[in-house]
Amino acid sequence: MRLFAIADLHIGHKLNRECLYQLTQHPDDGLIICGDVGEKLDHLRTVFELTTQLFKQVWWVPGNHELYTLPTEKLGPRGEQKYRECVSLANEFGVLTPEDEYVRWDGDGGPCIVAPIFTLYDYSFRPDDVKREDALNWAAQTDIVATDEMLLHPDPYPSRDAWCDALVDGTIPRLEKAATLGLPLIIVNHWPLRQDLVKLVKIPRFSLWCGTKRTEDWHTRFNAKVVVSGHLHIRRTDHIDGVRFEEVSLGYPRQWEDARNRGKNINDLLREILPGPAYKGNEPTRWRPLG
Repeated sequence: MRLFAIADLHIGHKLNRECLYQLTQHPDDGLIICGDVGEKLDHLRTVFELTTQLFKQVWWVPGNHELYTLPTEKLGPRGEQKYRECVSLANEFGVLTPEDEYVRWDGDGGPCIVAPIFTLYDYSFRPDDVKREDALNWAAQTDIVATDEMLLHPDPYPSRDAWCDALVDGTIPRLEKAATLGLPLIIVNHWPLRQDLVKLVKIPRFSLWCGTKRTEDWHTRFNAKVVVSGHLHIRRTDHIDGVRFEEVSLGYPRQWEDARNRGKNINDLLREILPGPAYKGNEPTRWRPLG
């Protein structure tokens, strides 16, 4: 009984949506869907309906794209309401979310506690000499602005920063409680927990929209065995303080084109979280463009 993960399916793209149907049966395994399935509830419905038929248990955490209110849906749900509607849909399919109790994993690599969380970001992944009020201008100097600024509304909070603070404040006691159970945690979040994992060579100032410094020590503070994330569209494995960090994005079609050209499909790009690879100690970053 293995635990797999994938993020950033972006099934609004036709090719990604088609590749989804190549997923094979895993009747004894679990699957973590680590955010950015798509922008519409119908995207989530498609993925939940399929994956819950293929896997024994499915987990989902939101990414920024699930929280979008598209221009064609100006009167649609915004901010927290959009998130709550996504959670309600997940509940219909028995998909576990950050709103559910964390559950114990007794399959291969266990026992562990699987802890899906939702933190958003607060623009703090920036140089120390850049003030918060200057952050967006700092990014704009290199023509970087996230679509979130137009489509991800923080309602009912006054800002995304404030929503992030509320989410982090609410998550800490839950992780503290889970950590007292004496089992290691599998922490699952769409956004990376640490700024040093955000290495975007072509668009470095996009880091503003990639997390919060408030989570930097959570891997040790809450006894994590593995931390799973997406968002960056750069598949990689890191070990920090003896904890394995897995970036498990599929990404936009152009970003996994090389894998397709080499005969890979979505099954090859599922990342095995548990039991996972053996840790040999002092391992450098492993870049995984092909799986």
